[in-house]
Formats: sequence, C-alpha cells, structure tokens
Amino acid sequence: MKNIKLTIEYDGTNYNGWQKQKQGKTIQESIEKAIEKIVKEEVSITGSSRTDSGVHAKGMIANFITESRVPPERFREAINTKLPDDIAIIKSEEVPLEFHSRYNSKGKTYCYTLINRREKVALLKNYVYHVIEPLDIKLMEETCKYFIGKHDFSAFKTNGSSVKTTVRTISDLHIERDNEFIKIFVTADGFLYNMVRIIVGTLVEVGLGKKKPEEVLSAINTGNREESGHCAPPNGLVLEKVYY
Repeated sequence: MKNIKLTIEYDGTNYNGWQKQKQGKTIQESIEKAIEKIVKEEVSITGSSRTDSGVHAKGMIANFITESRVPPERFREAINTKLPDDIAIIKSEEVPLEFHSRYNSKGKTYCYTLINRREKVALLKNYVYHVIEPLDIKLMEETCKYFIGKHDFSAFKTNGSSVKTTVRTISDLHIERDNEFIKIFVTADGFLYNMVRIIVGTLVEVGLGKKKPEEVLSAINTGNREESGHCAPPNGLVLEKVYY
C-alpha cells in the first residue's frame, strides 16, 4: 500500500469546483477517473483545498492510497495521458501513509488578478476580474496592513458557512502592479469560505473610494459581514502554493 502525493495545475473555468458532486463536472472526479484507469481499482483522492467553480490552481496538492505497483514518479506521466487538457499533474511522489494533504497543511498562498482598464476584456476574461474605474492602489496597499496577523475574519466569509472557528492568521498580504494588471497575494494558515474573494472585493471598494480604510478595520473588529466588501468573482483567483 502506497500514499501518492500529487501537485496539480488546472484551469477551473469549465468545472463545478474541486469537490465531487452528484451533478456537474469536477476536478476531483476527473482525476479520480484518470487514476482508476491506471490502477484498476477504486480510488479516492483528498485535496488540500476545495476550490469553487471557476477558480484555478497552480499548486493544488492531493493524495491517494493505492495498492498499485506503478513507481510513484511514473504516476505523473500516466495520469496526464488520461486527463483533459485543462488539468495537469506537475509532480507525483510517495509520502508516508499518514500524510493528509488537507489536515497536514500549514498554510496556503492565493493570488488574485485584476485588470484595471475601461476597454472590454476578451482574451483573459476567464482569468481576471475586470474593474473599469481607476483604482487607488496606494490606498489599497495601506489597507492591506489591517488584515495582517491573527484575527476573527467573520466579516470576510460567506454567511451560512459553518466552521469551528473563524480565527485565522494572515502572514502576508501585498499587491503587485504591472501596468493594467494588479495581483493581490495573500498567505494564511487557513481560509474561510470565500475569504480571499471578499478581502479582494473589499480592497477594490477601497480603491474605488467606496470604502475608507478605517471602515475595513471596523469590519475586522466587529465581524459584521455587512461592513466588508462584495465577494469578487471566482475567475481571478488562483491557488498558488500549499505549505507543509
């Protein structure tokens, strides 16, 4: 029996997210079917993150248990031959049987990409959030500091999602600009449902002058979802890296 760890890249545009569902095509199901064709046994893969419909990944980590004698490093090539073009296994390796891609994770980095211009976006519409009005990047950067550290992020999760605790620690939140492209990087020990997208939506509202930085601090302190910003669309979000 072996535990195989996979590093996965995918374009989430045409999928109903990572997690297997009764209806709709998912990343998890697509990979499981590909693996099962190779190992000739039923397989269940565990992902480090349950990305939503339309969200992408460069460094999703997953693992599965198998009795197969296929050399661990050969799974990468073998699985890729059975996968659609929008999912790729970047690396396959054997890890201890007790390794769990989700529960052993120490943190994750996400990157969210905005494009800030008046002109319509065609080529990159599945990978960026198009903001038409000019953004005040300096003000957005100043606001980032309020999120850094250990906080109760109740105001930055979708209402109705239940978790044991809403306290998370953000170790890094910064913005990089390249002409019309704006990338927001956030690293934390864990994330609440839609937390990154609500943080991005909040920063966008600050950049548009719809919210003041002090109002964002108030939202963090009160935990009131109505005080934070909108939930940015999924297509600009990429899971960059998972830490162990």
